[in-house]
Amino acid sequence: MATQKEVKNRIGSIKNIHKITRAMEMVAAARLRRAEQRIADLRPYAEGIRKLTRTASEHSGGLPRVPVLEEREKVERVGVVLVTGDRGLAGAFNSNVIREGMRVVGEAREEGAEPVFAVVGRKGLSTLTFRKQEVTASYVGFTDRPAFANAREIGEGMTARYVDGEVDRVELVYNRFVSPLTQHVWRQRLLPLQQAEVMGEGAEEERAAEEETNAAEERQAKSEWFFEPDAEELLARLIPEYVTISVYRALLESAASELGARMTAMRSAAENAESIIDDLTLEMNRVRQADITQQILEVVSGAEALG
Repeated sequence: MATQKEVKNRIGSIKNIHKITRAMEMVAAARLRRAEQRIADLRPYAEGIRKLTRTASEHSGGLPRVPVLEEREKVERVGVVLVTGDRGLAGAFNSNVIREGMRVVGEAREEGAEPVFAVVGRKGLSTLTFRKQEVTASYVGFTDRPAFANAREIGEGMTARYVDGEVDRVELVYNRFVSPLTQHVWRQRLLPLQQAEVMGEGAEEERAAEEETNAAEERQAKSEWFFEPDAEELLARLIPEYVTISVYRALLESAASELGARMTAMRSAAENAESIIDDLTLEMNRVRQADITQQILEVVSGAEALG
């Protein structure tokens, strides 16, 4: 049985951990409110530019001469963009994205394609490096507060690789924020644009809602679309913005998801620390009782010996 001093030291250590986890939970909760607002502000714009890009593509009179719209006859290399975090202590936030990324790798290899990674976040980079995966680009140091310039750098880099023929398809994997308790791993086919789609838990409902909205818009549309400049030239300007906005949305969703996951994980850790402190306090009381009982027995034994 441990001594009183040993148990007291353990209680002190757990109390320090409890203070740290509570502080991290409060910081994550405060920052999460701002992250949620950034997502709420961006989502309508992202949806709007996606619909405008799709409409321009549909009215372009066939496949326009825009490189990122060209589908490759044979997919030999698949670019996988993993959006992870720079730090841990966020539950399964990073591991879920990496697991989905490895699933994409398996599917690509079944198709006879070679996967290559572009990684956002130190956690994803270190894990893939340890697993000896090919990482062609890494972006670190901003996952908790992504800026639009970061998204533009990633989007332009992947678009250039697609146009240059280094990759024949680009997949984007990230955590989508639902609530502080819930984050879904989403997989978005970013390029080519003709194949762009979103996959993940909740994607079916979103696609169904989008189809209903599109049907309603078609019923309400009574005039013909005219583009100035023409649809092909407009697409050449829209598509880079569409790619950048898609990446930026993924970065913001991931940042909010990381904060939500960290807040939940730290709350759970703090509650576990409280439970351990209660158990250790009970154990310390038992040890104290045992010591007192032992001392009484020694006094009684000594008195009997003198008597």
